[in-house]
Amino acid sequence: MAEDAPSRVSVWHSAPGRALPNAAVTRLAEAVLKAEGVEYLYVGVVLSRRDEVHRMNREFLEHDYPTDVLSFRISDEGDALEGEVYVDLDMAAERAPEFGTRFSHEAARYVVHGLLHLAGHDDAQPEQREHMRELENRYLERFWPV
Repeated sequence: MAEDAPSRVSVWHSAPGRALPNAAVTRLAEAVLKAEGVEYLYVGVVLSRRDEVHRMNREFLEHDYPTDVLSFRISDEGDALEGEVYVDLDMAAERAPEFGTRFSHEAARYVVHGLLHLAGHDDAQPEQREHMRELENRYLERFWPV
């Protein structure tokens, strides 16, 4: 995407009291999607609350438990993706100390993880989880300055 072109990534906040910088999340998402070779029309990143992400997990995936991130492909027009990533900022805040990291870093990891799912990566098997973790680490090191 050209530097002066409007972003096709939108960041939405629905978690009172918790936030990430919109510009940093947008840059991260654009960089990950570009590095993964994903052609996209639109990607929304919704930074949300636990109850909202849990409700969506139950409603759309029939999983009645909290989760850190959900990814949904809205459509694939030709080769261009439209999708959304929902991040549980409450879980990121709770789990960050467990991993010895900051809230913003843990939440950004969830953003990257969701984007990798949109890019076609899976984490059902241990080798896949390990590969996704390596990609997350690489992208966070390169593109998450916060």
